Amino acid sequence: MTTPMILGQLNGLYELQQQLLESVSESESARQFHPQLPSLNWYFGRGVYLELYWLREKLEQENDLSRRVRHLFEVGALSRQEQCQQLPPRSHLLQWAREIRDEHLRRLATPGALPDHSLTTDDRLQWFLLQEQAKIYESMLEVLNQRSLNTLDAGFVCERPLIAAEPDWEIREISQGHYRIGARDEPKAYDNELPPQAVELSSYRIALTPVSNAQYLTFMQAGGYEDSSYWSEHGQDWLRENPHYRPEFWRQDSKGQWYGIALNGQGDLPPDEPVVGINHFEAEAFAQWAGQSTAEYEGAILQHEYQWEVAARSGVLKQSGRAWEWCGNSYHTYPEYTPYPDEHSTSQTSGQVMRGASIHTQRVLRRSSFRHWAAPAERFHFTGTRLVFPPRHQWS
Repeated sequence: MTTPMILGQLNGLYELQQQLLESVSESESARQFHPQLPSLNWYFGRGVYLELYWLREKLEQENDLSRRVRHLFEVGALSRQEQCQQLPPRSHLLQWAREIRDEHLRRLATPGALPDHSLTTDDRLQWFLLQEQAKIYESMLEVLNQRSLNTLDAGFVCERPLIAAEPDWEIREISQGHYRIGARDEPKAYDNELPPQAVELSSYRIALTPVSNAQYLTFMQAGGYEDSSYWSEHGQDWLRENPHYRPEFWRQDSKGQWYGIALNGQGDLPPDEPVVGINHFEAEAFAQWAGQSTAEYEGAILQHEYQWEVAARSGVLKQSGRAWEWCGNSYHTYPEYTPYPDEHSTSQTSGQVMRGASIHTQRVLRRSSFRHWAAPAERFHFTGTRLVFPPRHQWS
C-alpha cells in the first residue's frame, strides 16, 4: 500500500494537469506553440503512458495497454510533431486517462494489489512517478506560456516602465572546505542525486540574489548582445541564428518600454525580480559583462551547481525558487552512480545543469539536492541565473 500522502499529491497533480488541458480550446490543446515543445495533449498523455509502463508493464507484466500507445510517447519512428498529430481528440484522451488513473489509484491504495517488487521498496517508484507528473505539469505551463507569446495584445502599454539598474548584489563568502552534496538515501531522491558526495570547494563569493530584470536591462542597454567579446563561440553561433536581443518573455510596447509575457498575459516587469527566459549562452554573456563592469565583480562567472547547493544548504540564498538558475557546469552523474528505475534513466542525460526551482515548480521537487538540466540554447524554460565571484582576499 502506498503512503497516503503520495496518493493525495498524485491525485492532485492529475487534477491540475486536467485543468490546464481544459483551460484552452480543443484546437489549442492539440497545437505545438514552440517547435521544441509538444502539445498539451501530448504531455497529458505522456503522464498516463509513464504510469502504464511502470505500474502495468514492469510490475504486473501486462504490456497490452502500454504497447498500444508506445509509438506516440517514446522516441522512435515518429517525430514529436507526428506523435502530436496522431493523438486522439481531447475528449477521448481525457476519458482514457480517467479510467486508467482511477484504476492506478485503486491499486496503489489497496494493500496487496501491487506485486512485491524491488522497485516499490520504500515507495521509491511511487515517489518517482509523482515527481515525473510534477515535471510534466511544469512542462505544460511552459507550453501555455508560449501560447501567451503567440496571443499578444498589440495595444498593451506599461504602467511602470522597467528602469535599468547597475549590478549591485549582497554577497556572502563561502570558505574553502569539504562539503556534502547530493541527497541522503531517501526514497524520493532521483538517481542523479545519489549517492551523497563529499566535495572540496575553494573559497568563493556568491550573490545572494539572482540576476534581476533591472540588472539584465543594463546589460542590454550597454550593448551586451552586440559585443562578441562577452559570448562564447557556441553563443555567437546561436546569436547569429537568433538575433532577438532580449529574454524570451520580454517585449516592447509602442513607447519602447519593456514588459513581460506570463501565463496570465502581459504585465510590467518588477525590477528586482529574477530575469526569466534566458538561455545558457545569455547567462554566460551576462557574467562576462558583469565581471568587467566594476572591480567588485571582477572574475564573475556562472555558479557551479556544487557552489549553489552548498550555499542553499547554508540558508543564505535569497529569491531561490523564483526561477531555475543556470549553472556553469555540464550535467554529469556522481561517482558510484546507480541508475533507477532502469538503465535508461538520468545516466543518458546531457546538457547544462539548472538548480533551484521556478515559481511554477511543485513542492515535491523543491530540495537543495534536486538537479535539473536543459540544452544550452533552450529559452522556453522559466530560467535565469546567479553569479559567483573569486574570494575577496584574492584581490587584496
